Amino acid sequence: MAFSTVGRTKVAAHVFLLLINIIVLALSTRVNQYQDYFFIADRFPFILSIITFVLLGLMTILDFATNNSYTGRAQFEIGVFSVFGIFWLAFNAFSTSRWNSVPFNCGVIPSDFPDTIRWCQELAALRVFVWIEWLIIFFTTVATLRYALSQSSRGNKHIFQTPLSRYEPNSGRNNITTNVANYPFNNEYYEKNSY
Repeated sequence: MAFSTVGRTKVAAHVFLLLINIIVLALSTRVNQYQDYFFIADRFPFILSIITFVLLGLMTILDFATNNSYTGRAQFEIGVFSVFGIFWLAFNAFSTSRWNSVPFNCGVIPSDFPDTIRWCQELAALRVFVWIEWLIIFFTTVATLRYALSQSSRGNKHIFQTPLSRYEPNSGRNNITTNVANYPFNNEYYEKNSY
């Protein structure tokens, strides 16, 4: 089964987030190598980018591999991205406060220290990219939540029963259940007495 329009948008957002995450992972690796993985403020983006890469990569692979992946459903993605958002926000705030002593303008460092200048430039880039990653996670969470709730309020309750990558808004309207049970026998009594 091919991806729906919603699915292609979702996969594009995941791939974009993975690319930004790879940049954060590379920058945090370089920053940590310079400091020999000593400072916890430098290790947080490194560890979080590895966890994000593994989980998001797994979610995306499962979405491609199976037609009915639970990891691709709206409720699962909203939960995972909400947790990602909380952790990235908390650890970015901590790391950014610890990096305040490092200047954004690396030109103030004497040219006699080229390794320190390069580290300063990489740290400045890391400071920017960790917040870009958090923004992408935040907007992905909000967009997914908003879309899922709007589709559910329009009567498309199957949005929570199918992966977003294969979700078609009008495909589940014939399968909407009511308060009357669909028993194999005549349910006239239930139809007359249902509230």
